[in-house]
Amino acid sequence: MAWMSEADLEQVFMDDLETLGFGLHHGSTISPDVPSPLRQSFRDTILEPVFIAALSRLNPELPDTAITEAAGRLKDVVFTTDVVQENRRVHDLIVNGIALTYFADGEERNARVQIVDWDNRHNDWRAINQVDVVGKTTRIPDVVLFLNGLPLVVVELKGAEGADIAKAYNQIDTYKDEISDLFRTSLLSVIADGVDAKYGSLSAGLDRYMMWRTVDGKTLTPAKSPQALHTLTHGLLRPEILLEMLRWFVVFEDDGKGPIKKIAGYHQFHAVRKAVTSIGTARDQDGKGGVIWHTQGSGKSLLMTFLAGRVMHNRDFENPTLLILTDRNDLDNQLFATFGRCRDLLGEDPVQADSVSDLQALLTREVGGVIFSTIQKFRPEKGEVFPELTARSNVIVMVDEAHRTQYGFDAKLEKETGEIRHGLAYQLRQALPNAVYVAFTGTPVSLVGADTRGVFGDYIDVYDIAQAVQDGATVPIYYEARVAKIELDQDVASAIDDEFDEATETLEDDQVSAAARKWSRVEALVGADKRLDAVVADILTHFDARVKAIDGKAMIVCMSRRICAEVYARIVAAQPDWHGDTDDTGAVKVIMTGNATDPAEMRPHIRSKSRQEAIRNRMKDPADPLKIVIVRDMWLTGFDAPCMHTLYVDKPMKGHGLMQAIARVNRVFSNKPAGLIVDYIGIAAELKNALSHYSQTDQDQTGIDEAAAVGAFLDALDVVRAQMHGFDYMHAVGASGADRLAVWRDALEFILAKDQTEEGAGTKRFNDAVAALVKGYKLASGSPQATEHAEELAFFSAVRAGLEKLKPTSGHSANHAPDFAIQQLVNRAVASTEVVDILEACGFDRPDISVLSDSFMLELEGMKHKNLAVEALKKLLNGEIASRTRTNVVRKEEFSARLEKAIAKYHNRSVDALQVLQELINIAKDLRNEPEDGLTSEERAFYDALAQNSSAVDVMSNENLRIIATELVQTVRNNSGTDWWRRENVRAKMRVAVKKILQRHGYPPDLAKDAIKTVLRQAEALAAEFR
Repeated sequence: MAWMSEADLEQVFMDDLETLGFGLHHGSTISPDVPSPLRQSFRDTILEPVFIAALSRLNPELPDTAITEAAGRLKDVVFTTDVVQENRRVHDLIVNGIALTYFADGEERNARVQIVDWDNRHNDWRAINQVDVVGKTTRIPDVVLFLNGLPLVVVELKGAEGADIAKAYNQIDTYKDEISDLFRTSLLSVIADGVDAKYGSLSAGLDRYMMWRTVDGKTLTPAKSPQALHTLTHGLLRPEILLEMLRWFVVFEDDGKGPIKKIAGYHQFHAVRKAVTSIGTARDQDGKGGVIWHTQGSGKSLLMTFLAGRVMHNRDFENPTLLILTDRNDLDNQLFATFGRCRDLLGEDPVQADSVSDLQALLTREVGGVIFSTIQKFRPEKGEVFPELTARSNVIVMVDEAHRTQYGFDAKLEKETGEIRHGLAYQLRQALPNAVYVAFTGTPVSLVGADTRGVFGDYIDVYDIAQAVQDGATVPIYYEARVAKIELDQDVASAIDDEFDEATETLEDDQVSAAARKWSRVEALVGADKRLDAVVADILTHFDARVKAIDGKAMIVCMSRRICAEVYARIVAAQPDWHGDTDDTGAVKVIMTGNATDPAEMRPHIRSKSRQEAIRNRMKDPADPLKIVIVRDMWLTGFDAPCMHTLYVDKPMKGHGLMQAIARVNRVFSNKPAGLIVDYIGIAAELKNALSHYSQTDQDQTGIDEAAAVGAFLDALDVVRAQMHGFDYMHAVGASGADRLAVWRDALEFILAKDQTEEGAGTKRFNDAVAALVKGYKLASGSPQATEHAEELAFFSAVRAGLEKLKPTSGHSANHAPDFAIQQLVNRAVASTEVVDILEACGFDRPDISVLSDSFMLELEGMKHKNLAVEALKKLLNGEIASRTRTNVVRKEEFSARLEKAIAKYHNRSVDALQVLQELINIAKDLRNEPEDGLTSEERAFYDALAQNSSAVDVMSNENLRIIATELVQTVRNNSGTDWWRRENVRAKMRVAVKKILQRHGYPPDLAKDAIKTVLRQAEALAAEFR
């Protein structure tokens, strides 16, 4: 007996929901077949009477006709084949209300019908478990949370033992495909087991499901703890929090490929709450709204969007004007594009200031507006002060990456003219003296200088590297030093910033020239031909090893535009097929600025903004053949390509610029365990210095020595080897394909046999150990100490893949594919096996499973590898049961129960492999030899539905049940027009007809109620075949 079963977890969860104000109900109470049903059909996902009552309660001034029309607008599906697009449409109706016109007192009137009471005084909250829903098939989600009759949250739970949270996600993913109507009105989905609980949007893959680790916004629950579900329930699923999430923390980003739904993480939600309070306080004081430090890669742009939406709709701020400032044009464009894609949340289109005069014109408005500009547009004419644009206090300035010295208040004396030059923070204050200023940074303010806090105030919220990694919002970053490192004179190195132009912006002319000369000397050393030859050769070798271990992309950071072009030339000389004449072809590209005076070798790399955007989209697409981009300073901030896992650094960098650059590889993506920084220039000291401004836990997740990764990989290798103790496989490493195949087959048998001595845990322990080994290899794959074991790793991975293929499948695959790169490695090492067909690998032809011939079963019974035969036949039977009983739920459950019982006895060692194999063969024969009773598949389905109750079978003869089943098929077929289950008059007529048939043939009256419900469910499941 499980210590904490799925049913136990569900009960605890429901009890928690009750304390939060949810009314608790079982799915049977909303069946279409109960008196005064809340659903007319099992296909209905909206509790229509509850919904209509809520609309009437929230809009008492509207006539019934208007209420009915509004309900129809939401209930009627518009985007029938795109559930995310439909969810976007319905979300807009829920949040903003349904606009319509109606007639009253002889005149036409306009109204906006409210669906939700945002003050939460008159809402109807229900938590319903085990909800039968019919779509492509019948599915029963564990728990659904309803708001005013609309399904808002879908919850799938797994017990503390057995299936994990990934299986819960797979079920949610199946529901989205097979009962998609359930998600038309949904806000989010929740998946949980005994120690893990996550939530995600309709668009989220498993890697984008998030933890909610706080109830009060202050105290954090440890990741993966027994309190995870309790914390998520009380922190996120409280009605007032759900309402806030629904209204202010949902965006649908659409870049032309269809909308992607994104919802806030707990760190974004609580940061916005704190920032709104801080802005309100600052309006009445000094205008210093504060600083939000959220580490790079944790969704800072989205956080800014959520805050902007919340501020723009906050009545206390009196229809404010929002000014978003960046310090670079490319960042301005990127952030502007993000806000533009989220305009629904803002309530108006953002605008971008093209010039100083344009900025001044935009800021002279009295109310409203979302304006984007670079900070440089606040630089006045020489010797002047920027003029005041408005004295309003409801102007809110949000500054992204507020770390440059130009934000200071410092005044400098011009030696030649005696004039005073003020910093840009001073000019900002002159232009907008009563505005509130809020800064956003991805690094600690101590790293970027005291000016940031002097301008903006203290921290509003901190979300550091360690917390982001624990949450799975980012991945840790590893560091590796490579060849061709040059030693720079310390005086020279200290004068080199990550961006020369910006670093020298406020220097005198003679200082600029001196710095430029130092830069040139270093650039000549770094760009020497022999050194570049060595660096590029090493990068190509290293990257080849990386992509064999983990599929993904890389960025090379060079010191100058000249070196960028030189590196490109060397790469395409070594790999000619990587060159592409057009922007949409080629595996490597250079991204840099340019002008008309550039030499000929640079001109092919100079592109317009739109052409760079096309390459940006290629780089972000994991399937695009573009694998490497070469940059000097562009794309080192604000560029997110989650599939990028390696950054090759051949440029001196330090401080904030260095931390920004390395964060390009910390984004979460599929099976990516970490990002890797490969250092060719010697940035270790600067990285250490930059990290000294972070906490020790942050340092533990950034710049991790690659030697630690190699050690972890070798430790994991020892663990897997221990799992194989007693089995000699090493002679197959490097052997022929046939020998490898034979050893692989024996290895499967060896692991399966361990299940018998380890109470079923042998396979799981092996699979877990190999999973850890694969992760370790991804982290260490650039090291020779790791790559020398690549073929041994491939063998273990092939065995694990074979064991996975023996598992029964649900008939609906998860949407996250197997690790592509590791599979490639397996294919190369294990040659032609492809780990595709277990039975074929066992030494005989793949049978026609639909026949399940006696000869095939005899062949199985006589197999040498009995344990392998058991697992193979179990998988085949699962598939065959699903196929033969796809519209017959009762029969499927019978065969599945027999199969599970047989396998349980096998794993409990109460029978040996030969005995269970015989039992499985008997099941296969029974499945094949279903008696020929003259019933069609539809009639058989209804027959089994009627015979599900053993009491009915005892009372009725077999012939009577057959006759009833035949009549039911005909009756249902005759009454089932298009979408018949949505029409109550047809459904009522069908219910009466079914009841009469049962009465006429003497079906036990006390059992008729359940039988009618089962028959109608079966009819809805077969609806497509009845049309």
